Amino acid sequence: MTVFRPCIDLHQGKVKQIVGGSLSDSGADTNFVSDEEASYFAALYSNLGLKGGHVISLGDNNQQAILEALKAYPKGLQFGGGVTTGNAAAYIDAGADKVIVTSYLFEQNDFSWARLSEISAEVGSHNLVIDLSCRKTNQGWMVATNRWQTITNAKIDKYFIEKIQPYCAEFLIHSADVEGLQAGIDSDLISLLGNLVSIPTTYAGGAKSLDDLDTVNSLSDGKVDLTIGSALDIFGGSRVTLQDCVDWNERNN
Repeated sequence: MTVFRPCIDLHQGKVKQIVGGSLSDSGADTNFVSDEEASYFAALYSNLGLKGGHVISLGDNNQQAILEALKAYPKGLQFGGGVTTGNAAAYIDAGADKVIVTSYLFEQNDFSWARLSEISAEVGSHNLVIDLSCRKTNQGWMVATNRWQTITNAKIDKYFIEKIQPYCAEFLIHSADVEGLQAGIDSDLISLLGNLVSIPTTYAGGAKSLDDLDTVNSLSDGKVDLTIGSALDIFGGSRVTLQDCVDWNERNN
């Protein structure tokens, strides 16, 4: 059964909601900047019993906020953003439930099976989430790295998913083309994921109402969970409240 999963997105040390496809070295189109620290949201999720959420570092200058969030909700949040074999274990030790890895797994746009094997061995597959955030192209949904600006050669299909699943515990997949737009979820991608995955998978991008949880559950046969960002009241949205999501989880799981 689909569940709502919370998120904390960090950009330049602040909790923000951005338009995913706009992220670059010079900045990003921003929907919301919070006055609260990341640790505030982490503690809020902990108090509400929300599990399996993620804190993502988008660029530099986020390290203090990351560590404070992980300390506020130990073993309650997954962490992603610049994770490598060299630092993955340190984030687990700092309180991350799991580490999320994406760009590190690619070398010159090609997926590195050697790096996947190394980082999975370093932290254990049970502690690893593979981020397959993607963009739609003429060839299908292709994994996008480097803050979703670089289209790689990795296609989300049956062969790829089945081959990498043994190395990790979960998948996290942002649809970068609709991330932050509140213009609707990518139904085709969610349906595809429902047909491909056999481990816990979280989708993010475009959610705009509580009904999207029902839609994702139906499209994926309950195999895919949903993160709601910019539409959520705690991130300046007006279309759905965090309490609505908590109540939905309690009614349906």
